[in-house]
Amino acid sequence: MFLMSSINELRKGIDSIDDTILDLLSKRMEIVDQIGIIKRNSNALIYHPDREKEIIDRLIRNNKGKLSKSAIEAIFLEIFGVSRNLELPELISYLGPEGSFTHQAAESRFGAVAEYIPLPSIKSIFDSVETGRAKYGIVPIENNQEGMVKETMDLLKERNLYIISEIIIPVNFCLASKQQSIQGITKIYSKDIAFNQCQGFLHDYFGSNQDDFFNQVDSTSKAAKFASENQTTAALCSHIAAKIYGLPILFDNIQDNDSNQTRFVIISKVENLKKTSRDKTSFAVKLKNDDQPGTLLKLLQEFEEENINLLKIESRPQKDTNEFKFWFFIDVEGNKLDDNIKQLIIRKKDELTFLGSYMNLC
Repeated sequence: MFLMSSINELRKGIDSIDDTILDLLSKRMEIVDQIGIIKRNSNALIYHPDREKEIIDRLIRNNKGKLSKSAIEAIFLEIFGVSRNLELPELISYLGPEGSFTHQAAESRFGAVAEYIPLPSIKSIFDSVETGRAKYGIVPIENNQEGMVKETMDLLKERNLYIISEIIIPVNFCLASKQQSIQGITKIYSKDIAFNQCQGFLHDYFGSNQDDFFNQVDSTSKAAKFASENQTTAALCSHIAAKIYGLPILFDNIQDNDSNQTRFVIISKVENLKKTSRDKTSFAVKLKNDDQPGTLLKLLQEFEEENINLLKIESRPQKDTNEFKFWFFIDVEGNKLDDNIKQLIIRKKDELTFLGSYMNLC
């Protein structure tokens, strides 16, 4: 009895704190609403990842309690999402289906309350942003195990859109099921790549089951949907897919390689130019006189002369010619607003296509 009395007193304390938090959040949203009016009148961008990162970094530095860094980030990214939706509700497109890792990346930056639309291809994401049907688009651009996403690179060169931010998320798989014990699982659904990346776990816990025990489907999201419809089945899927379909997670982070990460970019019709202490700029480079020896070397030397650090260079075939020619995707340290990058863009304007400056999270 004394124990329950103590718990009830503690719960009253939590209720009081929750009321205070709600009151403070309401006051925060009143200020957000005023900022939204100013932004709408000036047609300014609503999404500012640099400002959000600045707030989170400050809160983490000032943290003296039990909240972890990741907990603070998760809580305030959701608050930012609610704030943006209040300032100006905006549609965000992402590479579907619902519950995909791209969906997870989108929610990690725009929050669960944002309005999303899953689209079936990377091209459809670019189309949605270019036509104004969506304000922002989320597409994968690189996996640290598999390399660059070629379609994303090509479309960045072809379309008049900009990278305004990047998102890096670990590719973590979970085993989710309504079945409380793995002994009761009769079938596991997932995509082929998930089965391949979780072979160690599957061998350790399920041994050499027959092929009909592991069922390949089009996506890990579909796997979660199927598992949600049958009490004795399970899915290898993302956390967000398990959440969407109400599947309890039996085992988390079951992938063989813990270093597997995917980089996503947020694309927009409008540049997001604001300098931070750790910026990255992306270019598409189509060299003039590319049939002459040393042409690429000469361009790279100009980067060196301007003291611009090269982070990445990838070649892609030029699709507007029947010759075997290439253009290059290049990432460098720094911002378009930096004098050295600004001068190089002016000097090499016939060869460099600016794709965006944004905070470097790598």
